[in-house]
Amino acid sequence: MKKISALGLDIGGKRIGVAGCDGLGLFATGLTTVVRTSFANDVEQFKKIVDEREAEILVIGLPYAMNGTIGTQAKQVQKYAQRLANALELPLEYIDERLTSVEAEEQLKRQKRFSTRDKGAIDRQAATIILQQWLDQRRVNESYRYTDF
Repeated sequence: MKKISALGLDIGGKRIGVAGCDGLGLFATGLTTVVRTSFANDVEQFKKIVDEREAEILVIGLPYAMNGTIGTQAKQVQKYAQRLANALELPLEYIDERLTSVEAEEQLKRQKRFSTRDKGAIDRQAATIILQQWLDQRRVNESYRYTDF
């Protein structure tokens, strides 16, 4: 299996949860939360993460509406994500992130690591869920490719 270095991002108006994966692309782990200030500052923070992790791709959670359409929030995420990907010179892929923040809260509560004051932890966990879903889909797609006759 080819080495993969991807960053999963949960882009919000105030913060961006960031997750990374192991070199085999099996497991996603929360890394940090970037507090948004200016776009230039955000890019500088992400350049450090990309360099440190040798990231090759950004995986962005896209907040589709519950009916599957792309609403205002999703369009804002797409615009920001495209600007960020261009600035970092990295490809990007989107994955449906509906309800990942709710799932993130539930996971943190089960792990006894939940605090209503630590919104960054929820953002990191949501980014981890986003990246893990992408990694799992990628593995399934690769296994189908290898079993085609």
